[in-house]
Amino acid sequence: MSEDNQPTALDLPMVDPLPEATQKYFDICVEKLGMVPNVLKANAFNIEKLNAFTAMYNDLMLADSGLSKLEREMIAVVVSSINSCYYCLVAHGAAVRQLSGDPKLGEMLVMNYRVANVTGKQRAMLDFAVKMTKESAAIEEPDRQLLREVGFSDRDIWDIANVAGFYNMSNRVASATGMWPNDEYHAQFR
Repeated sequence: MSEDNQPTALDLPMVDPLPEATQKYFDICVEKLGMVPNVLKANAFNIEKLNAFTAMYNDLMLADSGLSKLEREMIAVVVSSINSCYYCLVAHGAAVRQLSGDPKLGEMLVMNYRVANVTGKQRAMLDFAVKMTKESAAIEEPDRQLLREVGFSDRDIWDIANVAGFYNMSNRVASATGMWPNDEYHAQFR
């Protein structure tokens, strides 16, 4: 956490006490992750906003998809790398290390995804996410067709675009509010 023990640079204290359902969710985070991610604490000043954020995150990152959880985390890291989002690079870099079992992969994706040992299909996915991040208005049918040619369905393309879009939004909010990653992420899965 930041030096003043706030998850962001903003003075937005968590609702206290937390509603029972929110406390249960936070308890599950502690049980599974060993912590409550600061992004959740940051949103907990308003339970409706927290619920909206977690519903979107859970749908995009955990629900059924043609993309693996690792591939969705890879998109999160590469988009966050382009946007220089410290919070998401640390948090999602740890998730890539966990899901891949490869501590180098997370760092490669953070620094330069083009050096990472990924499949051609994954490389096309990441190239698309980067183009969407840098110049989304320039995406045309040949960009989508390339994804189809390497094996992605139109539903998969929807998921790639939505995961990349979510992290572009989240990166900007995290950077603008001075969101600080939990210290625990740094040592995880190395």
